[in-house]
Amino acid sequence: MARPTDDVQNWMNMFRWIVKLIRDEYEVDEAKLVRTAVLETDCGLMIEDVEAVLGIVSESFAISFPPGALDEVLKLEELCMLAAWLKGLYKRPVFISDTFEASCRALNPTCG
Repeated sequence: MARPTDDVQNWMNMFRWIVKLIRDEYEVDEAKLVRTAVLETDCGLMIEDVEAVLGIVSESFAISFPPGALDEVLKLEELCMLAAWLKGLYKRPVFISDTFEASCRALNPTCG
């Protein structure tokens, strides 16, 4: 279920794109979708919902999240930074582990 991504040029555009996705697909009040929101507890998403969001982001941006992505990403901002980095739109997020970085780079040659 790929979505248009033409307007996404940096990590903040990615953030807005993902906010709209979660708002529209999961009917989450946009007021809850702040940078520091924890995807499951603050946004009210089930783990299956978060996995589906990763799938839509992956398909739409032609990126791959490696296994264990949900161990590295808890907050909305982290998801956006990681996705933007995998797409080559942002620097390496400081919160990811070195092992996870290697897995990301192996799957995504466009990493920043």
